[in-house]
Order: sequence, then C-alpha cells, then structure tokens
Amino acid sequence: MVPSILDLSNNFQLVGIAGRNIEKTKKVAHELNIAAFESYNSLIDKKIVDAVYVPLPNSLHFEWVRKALKEGLHVLVEKSLGCSLEEVDWLNKYAAEKNLALLENFQFRFHNQLAFIKKLLKDGFIGELRSLRSSFGFPGFVDESNIRYKKELGGGSLLDAGAYTIKVAQEFLGNDLTVSAGSLFVNKEKGIDMYGGGFLKQKNGDLYAQVSFGFDNYYQCNLELWGSKGKIYTNRIFTARADHQPEIVVETNGADMEILRLETDDHFKKMLIYFYNLIEGKENKEKEYLQNVNQARLIEELKNKAYA
Repeated sequence: MVPSILDLSNNFQLVGIAGRNIEKTKKVAHELNIAAFESYNSLIDKKIVDAVYVPLPNSLHFEWVRKALKEGLHVLVEKSLGCSLEEVDWLNKYAAEKNLALLENFQFRFHNQLAFIKKLLKDGFIGELRSLRSSFGFPGFVDESNIRYKKELGGGSLLDAGAYTIKVAQEFLGNDLTVSAGSLFVNKEKGIDMYGGGFLKQKNGDLYAQVSFGFDNYYQCNLELWGSKGKIYTNRIFTARADHQPEIVVETNGADMEILRLETDDHFKKMLIYFYNLIEGKENKEKEYLQNVNQARLIEELKNKAYA
C-alpha cells in the first residue's frame, strides 16, 4: 500500500505512520522520510491529516474507524470493515451524516481483469449466466501467533478469505442476495473458523453463488462463471500483483478452449485513485455505504446459518 501511495504524489501526501512499537515505527518512518507517531490517537488529528488508512486487526477496526470519522477524517479500511453487522451499520450511518468517504479495501474490484470478465459476460460470450463459484484459501501460517489465528483479534477465515468470495458474488449477482446455507469448521483450540463455505442466491432472481474459503488449505484464488453457452474461469482473481498478467480461460460450445492474457495492472493504485475521487465527491459515497452494509449483512447471515 505504501509504495502505491508514494507513487500517487499528485493525489496524496504520505504524512506519517503510527504503531505500537515506537522504535519500529521510527525505523520505517525514517526510511520513508515521514513522521513517526507514538500512538494511533496522535495520528488521528484533523489538523495533521485529511484521511487515514486502517490496516489493523479486525477487532480494532470499529474503534479506530469510529475515532477517525469523529475527527472528520476520510477512512480507507482493510476488510472486513467490522466484526458484526451492528458495527458496520453504525460506522456507515455516521460517515453518511458527516459526508465522509468510508471505503472497505477490496482492491480486486479495480483490476482490469474484473472489468474484462464483466464485458465478456455482457457481450454474451457464455450466453446467459447460470451460476458463480469462487474459492479463496491458502496454506497454514508458519507463525502460530498470526493475527488471523487470534479469536480476540477478530481472526478466522470468514472475515478474511471468505469476505472476498462474498464480495465477488455481489459484483456479478448484485446486492439483492441472501445466504440460504453456510458451513464453518471451528478449530476448538484456536476458537476460530478455519474453513467454510456458503450458498448465496438472489432474492428476486434465479442466480446463485457457491463460495468456499479457508486457512490451512491448498491455495485457491479463483472465479468461475457458468453460462448457458460456456464458462469463464480465472485463477488469480483476488491477488494479482502489479507485474502479473492475468489469464482468463473461456470455454464455449463447439469451440476450443481459449486462454486470454491481459495486460498487467495495479489495482492498489486504482483503488487509491477511487478513494481520492470519493473524498473529492467525484464518486458516490452513498454507493459505498450501501455496499459496506450489504457485505456485512451477508457475512452475518452465513455465520448464523453455519451456527444454527
């Protein structure tokens, strides 16, 4: 994130960073030639900054996003925005009252491969869309103290990897979805969900999505769209690096499988430019509030179905 901010000097000036360990914070700040703040509170100051990026563990998002919004700051926050629908709903209502940008960082939304896949679908390459499948999971972390393994820090696969698959379902099927089935495997020792899945369907339509996610899994990062006349598939939908050339596999009736290679793209920079335009009022803040709340609703629905 930091290199992308620095590269967008026409849009942003990186003022400083804050951390729990002031010595580490000073070291990084010195390397970047920016200020080191001894606490999060000291950084969240309208006289110093206009906006903040909050990459803290999930359980700290509500506290620090709320404080930033109350200070009158625009906020870019890592997913998941909150640990509950109640938290996310409050934050977005408050942001709306103050006309502040509140963006949940799903950078894949801004990569050229997502736009390209949407155009293939719109142009009828695979006929009418029938269903969507997405999986996102990765091998276990070497460090057992990783925040994703900590219940008290809002760890677990649903708020982490699962959030991506739920988000991409909305990109193609719309916000009018409900969760009709959910499954979460809980590691009793760690107290977190290690892997799971769900079945989402349109409330007023026939389309549905199957999503799978997890930690300690074989790596998957895919999206598959199944249509009446073909199928679209890609295997790096969420984590395409700036130097990665995405490959889109298209299969259609009566034709050979085709692999379409796209140009590289930097979804971090494009996401940051979108955030800038939200702040400037060039993009609709209300649209993001609605998306944020809808995402949290679906996460909560899946959790409730799994634990029912």
